[in-house]
Amino acid sequence: MRRDKIIAGVMVVLLLVGLVACQQGNAAKSQSVTDALGRTVHFDTPPQQMVITGRANFMLNDAVYLFPDAPQRVLALTQATQAASAFVNLLDPEAEAKTRFMSDAAAEEVAAAQPDLVLLKSYMQDSIGNTLEQLDIPVVYLDFETPEQYERDLATLGQLFGDPKRAQEMWSYYQDILDRVAKGTESLTEVQKPRVLLLQYTDKGGGVAFKVPPASWIQTQMVTLAGGVPIWTETAQGGGWVVVNLEQIAAWNPDQIYLINYFGSAVEVVTRLQTDPQWSELPAVRAGQLIPFAGDFHSWDQPDTRWGLGLLWLAQHIQPECFADVDIQTEVYHFFETYYGLDRATIDAEIVSLLSASQMQP
Repeated sequence: MRRDKIIAGVMVVLLLVGLVACQQGNAAKSQSVTDALGRTVHFDTPPQQMVITGRANFMLNDAVYLFPDAPQRVLALTQATQAASAFVNLLDPEAEAKTRFMSDAAAEEVAAAQPDLVLLKSYMQDSIGNTLEQLDIPVVYLDFETPEQYERDLATLGQLFGDPKRAQEMWSYYQDILDRVAKGTESLTEVQKPRVLLLQYTDKGGGVAFKVPPASWIQTQMVTLAGGVPIWTETAQGGGWVVVNLEQIAAWNPDQIYLINYFGSAVEVVTRLQTDPQWSELPAVRAGQLIPFAGDFHSWDQPDTRWGLGLLWLAQHIQPECFADVDIQTEVYHFFETYYGLDRATIDAEIVSLLSASQMQP
């Protein structure tokens, strides 16, 4: 009789242990993350079928594909500009076979793919995010617009992928660059900082225009961090690019001009402007200081994953004596090998080949 009671007691204990283990297992599978809008998004199980959509989606693509599990967990992507598809194809062998939405795809179209998570830039909440949530599709919003947001949003992706170590590894890479640039510029006086103008060239619709970025954007931050003085900030206090004319550019009289071309070759535009009768009168142009901003599939001035490369490149050009030890080609190899897993031959053929010799050295 006593033996039976002991056995029964042991069975009860084992059942309780099993129940606790089961509950812990279920709890481990559930997941909650806080997104860029401060919303808590709960998942009963970690999301396995992700869709990246909306405008500026290539910035999200490139951040998501920093995580090794991305090819298996990204269900669908969105058609994007600046050769974004070509770059993702290097990272994901199944990318071409995956569904591609237009950047203005309706929520119902995205929902038809049956994702268990949609990733969107924060400003897409009203245009598509709210409707997706009404269709019971979880949405996580990300910004990836400034260095501070990169740290936060990488941590969010680390939670979603169950890979916080990778998120921290990536942020450590960016923090190291910020520290290197800060150390290189810390002893500069204001007199040693050139007056810098950063311009975006566009010829959409057949008309040529030049624009400056808002004072709060990463492009402006880069100039300041790299040891330059952004001279356009009083003109650009709003939330988007501001068109400026040649008279204003001449009045600013910058020491250096950096030209961006998101939809074509910045090198070709600079070459044309150097022989333009009006542009060639600008002191910066005469001094050889009209410089095409570096880029491969994407221009490095943007809050894309390449912004670390862009900051190093810009610092080396604005303050060449302070950053004489920076070898941009070595930095390119390190970034794409270490964080995207591309081999040296692929980097040479697909990345370095898109950078002109004038962009690789100050």
